[in-house]
Amino acid sequence: MGFTPLAGTRAPVRVWTDPYAIEAQAARQLRNIGALPWVEGVAVMPDVHFGKGATVGSVIAMRQAVSPAAVGVDIGCGMSAVRTSLTAADLPDDLAGLRAAIEATIPVGFAKRDDPVDPRRVRGLEQAGWDDFWRRFGTLDRRVAQLEHRAQHQMGTLGGGNHFIEVCLEQGGPDAGRVWLMLHSGSRNIGKELAERHMAVARQLPHNTDLPDRDLAVFLAGTPEMAAYRRDLWWAQEYARRNRAVMLALLCGVVREAFPQVAYDEPISCHHNYVAEETYDGVQVLVTRKGAIRAGLGDLGIIPGSMGTGSYIVRGKGNPDAYCSASHGAGRRMSRAQAKRTYSTADLAAQTTGVECRKDAGVVDEIPGAYKDITQVMAQQEDLVDVVAHLKQVVCVKG
Repeated sequence: MGFTPLAGTRAPVRVWTDPYAIEAQAARQLRNIGALPWVEGVAVMPDVHFGKGATVGSVIAMRQAVSPAAVGVDIGCGMSAVRTSLTAADLPDDLAGLRAAIEATIPVGFAKRDDPVDPRRVRGLEQAGWDDFWRRFGTLDRRVAQLEHRAQHQMGTLGGGNHFIEVCLEQGGPDAGRVWLMLHSGSRNIGKELAERHMAVARQLPHNTDLPDRDLAVFLAGTPEMAAYRRDLWWAQEYARRNRAVMLALLCGVVREAFPQVAYDEPISCHHNYVAEETYDGVQVLVTRKGAIRAGLGDLGIIPGSMGTGSYIVRGKGNPDAYCSASHGAGRRMSRAQAKRTYSTADLAAQTTGVECRKDAGVVDEIPGAYKDITQVMAQQEDLVDVVAHLKQVVCVKG
């Protein structure tokens, strides 16, 4: 498809969807971002929608600056997936037991663990660096010191909202019917707390006084505030990565218990709310991806749809116009409140036919109809990624 420039911005804002289809609030945010003096350029993904300060589905390259709102509050949120040796024929007709076993092993929603995860007791989990990782908690913003106990007990937990664990079947091709395991989660409460504390600091800095939106406040390179934010940011991104690794290892264990013959390929993992140092046209920039994955040449990534429509494993094409990025999912087309007003539990049951999942009022805001059409989203980014596998869930666990 290629991109369309968004008119009326200082820095180039390249859009991988119909600019006229972007909601007014989100378009206003994009123009505000494009007006910032530190911004080199913006790539807007086809799943773009309104967010706090910066739009979800935006990739922002800044020179010597970074905006915490352009990362989001769930620092390091992302996806993990692994292909198994199982096929659809190995699965029982009734998947309620498998779903129950997953929910009994991995806390969801607001639940936390009774005891912190001991990496030595989790089969298949990387053992390196855990002690040093937790020691570094003492270097974080002093205002989160009292949250260490909670952070330890939330490691290896899913959370709620749009976070999920799924058992999926590959669609089409020579591996049709192959079983995949997939999950979506981030840095839990500790990432949110760190993000909000740094956002509050940024809003008070004098160079952010005249911004079009104070929520777009930035930290500048070479300042103690930037150094403090990046220190906490890197730690939270690592927390999110390890959190997903723990859950994926536990999920593999649940499936191994039910199917002792199972074998696993190498897992795939990718952040979609994070910051990276990258270089484009010889210029070093800080790239924030808020609701976007890195899609460098050959990079494997995961683009989920909704709890009834399936997901995609993709390989990046390394398109520099998009700062080597792609969408992080289908993207919402209506708010959670609007979804609850629009749809009923009967609608949810109908739209998740064939999926073993919750179908109660507590997850109506996650109904597939509240999201954009994932097939259209994928068609709009054919110059960003190649599809490796199309997956359809048969089990979906939500908090």
